[in-house]
Amino acid sequence: MSDQLLEQVRDAVEGQIDFEGQRLAEMLTTVLLGAAGIIAFFVGYVTQDIRLSLYVGLAGTALTFLVIVPPWPFYNKNPEGWLPARNATTATSHLNIDVDGKKVG
Repeated sequence: MSDQLLEQVRDAVEGQIDFEGQRLAEMLTTVLLGAAGIIAFFVGYVTQDIRLSLYVGLAGTALTFLVIVPPWPFYNKNPEGWLPARNATTATSHLNIDVDGKKVG
């Protein structure tokens, strides 16, 4: 019972995302933090309250953290199809590699 629960927690925390998911996460980080900074500046400027400006900026940072850090499923929509593993002896036996005139593989 506890092994199944621990395995589910590991799968949730492992954070598998693909290359497109990384690109999306980077773009979302830039947009959300930029928007939070601009909104915080204008709120602080209009209200003339630096504390409120800092709270708005902190809230935007917390929102960005919640959107970016967990491994949401939309970050792994395009998984990469990796080649299967091969035995090391069979992988190098087909190669003819010459280094300084000596056959290596």
